[in-house]
Amino acid sequence: MAYQPAAHNDLLWTVVGSPWGLLAIWLVLINLVTFFAFGFDKWKAKYKEKHETARRVPEKTLFLLAALGGSVGALLGMRVWHHKTLHRSFRFGIPAILILQIMIPAGLYLYWNVIR
Repeated sequence: MAYQPAAHNDLLWTVVGSPWGLLAIWLVLINLVTFFAFGFDKWKAKYKEKHETARRVPEKTLFLLAALGGSVGALLGMRVWHHKTLHRSFRFGIPAILILQIMIPAGLYLYWNVIR
């Protein structure tokens, strides 16, 4: 049985202490990091002649952030910042990662709770 908070202050510990709460926190953080990584890379691409000291974010890092759970942030970053939208690998790769991130847990849920 799950722990039920006795007071208003216990709600935070209930969320942080549960595996689903930790997953939710991770997904929010990784999507924010991914979104802003796309924005930073766009900024560097646009103003690189003025700011040569900092390097751009490698494409493999952007894909890794998406694969670690930040695919929604990557899609939003592509849309908001208008970045990597002409790259075929990003146009098809990021949505493919998102579809896999939805299908794998859904398939596991179906397997463990419906089929078995």
